[in-house]
Amino acid sequence: MTVNAESHAGGNTWRSLPAAQQPDWPDQEALRDVIAELESYPPLVFAGECDQLRQRLGAVARGEAFLLQGGDCAEAFDAVGADQIRNKLKTLLQMGAVLTYAGSVPVVKVGRIAGQYSKPRSKPTETRDGVTLPTYRGDSVNGFEFTAAARTPDPQRLKRMYHASAATLNLVRAFTTGGYADLRQVHAWNQDFVKSSPSGQRYEALAREIDRAMNFMNACGADPEEFRTVEFYASHEALVLDYESALTRVDSRTGDLYDVSGHMVWVGERTRQLDGAHLEFASKIRNPIGVKLGPTTTPEEALTLIERLDPEREPGRLTFITRMGADKIRDRLPTLVEKVTASGAQVVWVCDPMHGNTFEAASGHKTRRFDDVLDEVKGFFEVHKGLGTHPGGIHVELTGDDVTECVGGGDEIFVDDLHQRYETACDPRLNRSQSLDLAFLVAEMYRDQ
Repeated sequence: MTVNAESHAGGNTWRSLPAAQQPDWPDQEALRDVIAELESYPPLVFAGECDQLRQRLGAVARGEAFLLQGGDCAEAFDAVGADQIRNKLKTLLQMGAVLTYAGSVPVVKVGRIAGQYSKPRSKPTETRDGVTLPTYRGDSVNGFEFTAAARTPDPQRLKRMYHASAATLNLVRAFTTGGYADLRQVHAWNQDFVKSSPSGQRYEALAREIDRAMNFMNACGADPEEFRTVEFYASHEALVLDYESALTRVDSRTGDLYDVSGHMVWVGERTRQLDGAHLEFASKIRNPIGVKLGPTTTPEEALTLIERLDPEREPGRLTFITRMGADKIRDRLPTLVEKVTASGAQVVWVCDPMHGNTFEAASGHKTRRFDDVLDEVKGFFEVHKGLGTHPGGIHVELTGDDVTECVGGGDEIFVDDLHQRYETACDPRLNRSQSLDLAFLVAEMYRDQ
């Protein structure tokens, strides 16, 4: 695998175009110094790993696998501890085990992790008690505390994002290759959970089935290496373009550009302007690319996105992550899928059932109903079943911690419970119990396709 690569001006063609949702850095000289330093840092991921993920996503595009993408709404610098990272990974591994075994499908596992420190916002400022300050844009830009000092964008935070991402990836690699992800651990992932949760008990029953299947294979003399480790990839929204382009390198094997801040990056609903900087940046790199598509997306826009980002029509290069809302998915998605399929492009279709279903509770907390999340996924599967196309995956905001941010689920959380453990800095996340509930229900839908 080639690792020696250098920064290249080809990753900076976006600078002449309008860039939405960028921080208003007050000290441009300090920003230039940080960018120069980031350009000298080693890659966080390798080009060969990005190529491998593109191949795995190609299998998803062809209908041979399923993508599970999940993790924090916005990562925080004070949550780069071993426990928080392990809990997130544990939840995704459990969901992956459920989908693989109950859905009988290979699962490509991608975390919203090691780089998801930046958030697009609907307004540039926030006012409280007559005081107006810049809005919180994620730990990579400014602080959550409502003070002038905390809310002033600070480019030094971009270096902190790099180091936090490096520490996270280092631990994830250790967990996924060092024995923790061994399928014989399916019970150990659940020990803290089985007694207290209906979904934990359901998972434990599935783990016993997996055990029996593995014992049978072992008795037959089969002990594949794939049971001992897991492929796990990192992804985030490519939002702060100064950071992403500073971590763009030329791969010395091929001469192609790769954004080595993560294996896969996506362009959000608020930044996918066809004449904008984010699409220009994404078009220049060889990483797998995702694009969020909201309910106003037209078939013409989708086809133009394909032309810009996947002109070679390469399965696995482009993932469309739909975020329509439970009340719109059945109306808005069919035409998009029909027109894209008719064009001959093989994109990965993924359902983000989180972002279109947010509402504000009477307590002032932003939340989501688990039933709405589930209904959007159901709608997504119904549309693909009706068209004979492949429902490629789900993209969810989740945490491995026992938070109370989304209402409903088997271990039901009520609106009055939201304040108990509402810990997110931005959007509400599914907790571990709700995430496992979702995995079981998605596996059932997949089997019915």
